[in-house]
Amino acid sequence: MSDYGHPLAFGAFLTPGNAEPGRVVGLAMLAEQVGFDLVTFQDHPYQPAFLDTWTLMSFVAARTGTVRLAANVTNLPLRPPAVLARSVASLDLLSGGRVELGLGAGAFWEAIEAMGGRRLSPGQGVRALAEAIDVIRQVWDVDARGGVRVDGEFHRVLGAKRGPAPAHDVGIWLGAYKPRMLALTGRRADGWLPSLGYLQPGDLGRGNTIIDDAAREAGRDPADVRRLLNVTGRFATVGRGPLHGPAEQWAEELADLALSDGVSTFILGSDDPEDLRRFAAEVAPAVRELVAGERAPAAAPATPATAPAQPPAAARPPAGAGSFAVVATPDDGVRRSAIRVWDETTRPTGPAPDPARTYTPHDQAGAQHLIDVHDGLRAELTRLYDLVEQVGAGLVDAGTARSHINTMTIRQNKWTLGTYCESYCRVVTTHHTLEDRGIFPHLRRGDARLAPVLDRLEQEHHAIHDVLERVDRALVAFVSVTDGMAELRAAVDLLSDTLLSHLAYEERELVEPIARLGLN
Repeated sequence: MSDYGHPLAFGAFLTPGNAEPGRVVGLAMLAEQVGFDLVTFQDHPYQPAFLDTWTLMSFVAARTGTVRLAANVTNLPLRPPAVLARSVASLDLLSGGRVELGLGAGAFWEAIEAMGGRRLSPGQGVRALAEAIDVIRQVWDVDARGGVRVDGEFHRVLGAKRGPAPAHDVGIWLGAYKPRMLALTGRRADGWLPSLGYLQPGDLGRGNTIIDDAAREAGRDPADVRRLLNVTGRFATVGRGPLHGPAEQWAEELADLALSDGVSTFILGSDDPEDLRRFAAEVAPAVRELVAGERAPAAAPATPATAPAQPPAAARPPAGAGSFAVVATPDDGVRRSAIRVWDETTRPTGPAPDPARTYTPHDQAGAQHLIDVHDGLRAELTRLYDLVEQVGAGLVDAGTARSHINTMTIRQNKWTLGTYCESYCRVVTTHHTLEDRGIFPHLRRGDARLAPVLDRLEQEHHAIHDVLERVDRALVAFVSVTDGMAELRAAVDLLSDTLLSHLAYEERELVEPIARLGLN
């Protein structure tokens, strides 16, 4: 059993098809909107049906603001490592530190040769990859003296100037399956990135053993190597096999891979928008909860430098049992709309916490999870405002979401915004449905004194649904009339007022009961 304790992350693995160039960009934007941590793309430079992956990633980086990006994995034989290092660092600087580097030794050698690359044997491919990693890390190491010097069997860089340095410590993740590649991963890489479909039962455990042994021999902690996994499957109402069934089955199987095989980043291979939404809204939160529940008794390990950023220390529960330390987000009182959906002064208050009670890290992790989910909604609301202003200024077109529409630019802009708003409203609705049908009944059974608060929260959920419907109506008007921007801005302002007020109230009243009573 190998749980390296890395924080969990979830990503998308998209096909960079060029038949509809905007579609893959729209999927990447959707992945960010519904809460993915990472978006990755195949890299097959010899495939004429694909967009160039690094050009695509640059375009996607300009259309997104938070999601991390990576090739899955970069075709090294057709991308010279010194140039690749500067491409990665440049895009990392431009995107605000959102680029990671997946690397592969090469495959489909006939196609690589046809593009001018050199055919390599498996052993040569591993040695070439090891040299390339040396080149890349030296290019990024701007504090070292002298130029980049790697006089290798396959890569010769003799005195090239160093730099630029990336904006953050870019993780190098290797797509490895065989013992020599796995050993190289343990010695030199920051992550292991295989695809589950290419693995046989037991391969993850065997691969971990090779990586761990090689890491120790190189004087590294095996936990320095993050374990990532590309997964594919089908959602269905009943289970029909591995990763073929309801979201609950997916969550249990992925949680088992996290706890038994150390996988901490799950990357869904799908170009279906509905799959992406379900994976983010239903599978990822359930996996996080299952893994957190199993990990809770153990002390939390140190987080590797390449792991996703964690909440500030002041917002995280303490390491050991003690007083309640989860901080609810306060309501700043700012209101953009003159409309008031409810009277905030009539909100009931729940029971006061017991000052003598202590809370375990597991107790507080559940409460923090509510805030983390809410923070995701707040970030998406900020992004929604940005898009509204870009559309109003005519800076956003619809190529990323509706490439087949070839009408006026402003109409295209409206469709791009409509796609985003539809996705955001769907996430909010899903979140509230999960609360009403799952968490709230559990809290009601656990403490009858919470009933007035829960009743009020459910009433507010219905009111927020009506506000979301108002946004939908404004979008319809915006697309169909000459100037619907004023109505749209007013609808989004009202959404901001009601949602932010509601989230702050919900946190104020429920973080302590969730810690005390659990989530289910």
